[in-house]
Amino acid sequence: MTTDQLTFAQKAASDSFGSDYWHTRGWGFGVSIVTRRDDVSAVPGRFGWDGGYGTSWASDPVEDTVAILMTQRAGFPGTYATYVDFWTSAYQAIDE
Repeated sequence: MTTDQLTFAQKAASDSFGSDYWHTRGWGFGVSIVTRRDDVSAVPGRFGWDGGYGTSWASDPVEDTVAILMTQRAGFPGTYATYVDFWTSAYQAIDE
């Protein structure tokens, strides 16, 4: 279940991740699903988990890639520079 399983009504009723979160994300079987591109690393089909203390992992079946970021920084991972730099670098390292 790596596809979005939430309905529009369920997304509309949830504001726990911020107002823009559900525009590009969904929820599969225990993992976040990227449904629409919104930055360098958020490509459709990517799925994974971002933890509250800076940890992040994602699998990208299109690129056949798995990446893990382990930090100890409180706050949602997408809001600090280390997170953005890590995922930007991970995708830049892919040699096509």
